[in-house]
Amino acid sequence: HVIKLNESAQGAGVILTEKPSASRSVGETLRGLDANFLVQEFIAEAEGADLRCFVVGDEVVASMRRQAPKGDFRSNLHRGGSAEAVEASDDERAVAIRAAKVLGLGVAGVDLIRARRGPLVLEVNASPGLEGIEAATKVDIARKIVDLLAKGAQKNAMHKVQK
Repeated sequence: HVIKLNESAQGAGVILTEKPSASRSVGETLRGLDANFLVQEFIAEAEGADLRCFVVGDEVVASMRRQAPKGDFRSNLHRGGSAEAVEASDDERAVAIRAAKVLGLGVAGVDLIRARRGPLVLEVNASPGLEGIEAATKVDIARKIVDLLAKGAQKNAMHKVQK
């Protein structure tokens, strides 16, 4: 299992437990400390890689594959992971957009794992960083966010005028 502290960021506070007994022990320890955490299934076939899909509005505007450094399972760039631009599949884009919509987010970084059974959501970030994905994909995501906001403001203004 993968155990994540809810307050974790950039891969800190993420623990891989290889046996159910270790998962229980870590969980009991964290509960004793009043820590908030979640437990996720470890997907071995991902081989330390995940897919970050950056959702703006109703589309995935950029996606990158992050790879954990040798000997680690965390693909966070701040932990020494590497990134490369990739094209998300139709299924991956649909899952990422749906995850953002379910949470009511117009902008989100959706982390997926490419599992044998299809794309699985790891995490949805409501305030994802731009630096890593813009560098990897060469997409000006900040501009796309500003365009979305401007479109929303214009739509709002038109709605008020029509009233």
